[in-house]
Amino acid sequence: MNVVDVPGRGYELRVTAPDLKDGHVCAPYLLRVISADGIVSVPIDHATSGRSGLQLAGSKGDLSAEAAWTRPRSAAGYFDVELKVRYGGESPADLGLQVSFDLAGSGRPTWMIPGAFYKENRPEGCARIYPRYSYGGGALEQLVSDSWSFRADRTALPAVFAWNDSLCAALCTDQRSPLGLSGVGFRGNAGGTSIWLNFPYREEPVTYHGSLDPWPADCATHRWSPGEQQSVQFRLYLAPPDTHAYDPFIRAMYDIHKGENELRPWMDIERGAELAAHGLYHWHYHPEHHALYETATFDRDAGDPVGIRGDRPHMHVGWVSGTPYAHALLMYGRREGNEHYVDAAVRVLDKIAGGIAPCGAFWAEWTLERGWGTGWNPRREWLQARTLAEATLFMVRALSLEREQGQIHPDWESAALSNLRFAVASQRDDGNYGSYYHFERGDVEEWDGAAGIVWIAALLEGAAYFEEPGFTESAFRAGRYYRRFVDDDYIYGAPEDVHLAPTSEDAYNAVLAYVLLYEAERSSEWLDLARRAADWMMTFRWTYNLDFPERTILARYDFRSRGGDHASPSNQHLGSYGLICLPEMLRLWRYTDDRYYLDRTRDNLACFLQFVAREDGDFNAYKGMVSERFYNTNCFRPKGMLLELSHAWCVGLVLYACQKAAPYRDDLDLPVADRGRAC
Repeated sequence: MNVVDVPGRGYELRVTAPDLKDGHVCAPYLLRVISADGIVSVPIDHATSGRSGLQLAGSKGDLSAEAAWTRPRSAAGYFDVELKVRYGGESPADLGLQVSFDLAGSGRPTWMIPGAFYKENRPEGCARIYPRYSYGGGALEQLVSDSWSFRADRTALPAVFAWNDSLCAALCTDQRSPLGLSGVGFRGNAGGTSIWLNFPYREEPVTYHGSLDPWPADCATHRWSPGEQQSVQFRLYLAPPDTHAYDPFIRAMYDIHKGENELRPWMDIERGAELAAHGLYHWHYHPEHHALYETATFDRDAGDPVGIRGDRPHMHVGWVSGTPYAHALLMYGRREGNEHYVDAAVRVLDKIAGGIAPCGAFWAEWTLERGWGTGWNPRREWLQARTLAEATLFMVRALSLEREQGQIHPDWESAALSNLRFAVASQRDDGNYGSYYHFERGDVEEWDGAAGIVWIAALLEGAAYFEEPGFTESAFRAGRYYRRFVDDDYIYGAPEDVHLAPTSEDAYNAVLAYVLLYEAERSSEWLDLARRAADWMMTFRWTYNLDFPERTILARYDFRSRGGDHASPSNQHLGSYGLICLPEMLRLWRYTDDRYYLDRTRDNLACFLQFVAREDGDFNAYKGMVSERFYNTNCFRPKGMLLELSHAWCVGLVLYACQKAAPYRDDLDLPVADRGRAC
């Protein structure tokens, strides 16, 4: 790093790294100060270099600033910076600070804000409307812009990454500074590429709140008193332009955060499994329909003529209900000798096995009103690959479990085989299974996206159960096709309701696929892809504990967000679906001896061993209920709220993960603290 004199403009800070052949970042100012009257840029007036780093100072009007840069010490090669700012005005002023860096180098930029923004963030063909980046700008009413700024609490790590052809650069700070909630942002257009941090946050050009109609920009300020001085800290990271360059820096930040942000699960895995099994059976299983209802409302007395308001009498065959959770209940019932649980699970799986669409695959969804149907897809005649593949995978797992018990289910076998053969017949020569199918003809209606990646896991386990080597060959071919998404660190298309959007669920599916591919063929190619998918998954996973508003339920119960995953840039709330690949992540840790995977998997389990209702009335729920949504920012609902619905998949995944975690109990070493009551 050095300070250069730019003719006609003054001093500029330029920062590079030893492993960069070309490209650098530059800061023409110490900081920018934003008020209702405009922007004041504080220049670099003085620079002093020493053994420990670089000292910068400057002033403009009523503002003066000093920045202390520490030379990189970490293996990740980042700079620590402390910025001190003094306001010398005679009367109070409402101001915001911005620290900004420009990227030098060729090529159009791409981005990542962990958990909140990935590349363009919304593929052009995506039917869901949420923030999208476009180099040439776009229509704000469609949430398209060449520049975005966000609150820190939208991010799994308060950082912004940018890439061009020459380098990767990132800025990172804490969720809060003495000035309030922090923020991150970027701009990329013909005028240049920049990344920045805001103290306090700014949400521009509009505010996304989960709906199609954006709110106006939300630009917070801090009221400065005469003579007030404050300091903020941040880190600057530089690396070569590899798309995976984010990983060393996120690991380094996690190492810092895990020492500062404690885990506090409410119970151990045995108690978690017991409560979740109770909740799934008592609140979601409906014996008259042999179905796991997708939701059960906390308020059981709020009835209407057709049932309990909030109880959704629908069952997907995978994803938000269905086979994964029936399998988990079956596994628990067999182990504990609970015939009620076993009977319920078998009846649900019997029902799903009987729901085969004309094309030969499962129907996606059963509803009380309409019977079998296609689910929540962009077109009513479409079935989605991920839902079908996940249903098939866990049907095969249920078959394997039952075979160990000496139980054979011919209808389950017939249904699983029909789906597996459907997948193989749908596969393109290059290995792509497609993402959406016509429910009658079985034709692939949309090839884009990675929704079909879960077929790899289903086919590999199906090959073992049915002794069909052709299924394994198909899975290997698919593994080579879908690696392009993993190599690009941009996997998208998993959920039915977020068409072609990047989500945390895409990462889980890739981990499932490539860990199983490695177990089928001990090739370094598959193991490297499993690691890369797991690293991308960790960009959605919270490294720190959020500060919630004092009177909210998440604050009162001291909810620790470390280990929670952001559902997606579109669905901005914390969710527990990452538990579905907990066993694969623990095996990946064993295969790689990389402690990072164990630690972050432990975090995920610890996070969602909170808010499992321990008794009737616990957080206004009933025993064994588990909410789907923990609101981390101003999206859908105010920050700190909890969705007052129990979801079958949330209960089922706690049950599944606790059972699969049991053999690793000593390694996980969960710091159980039975607490969570209101203060």
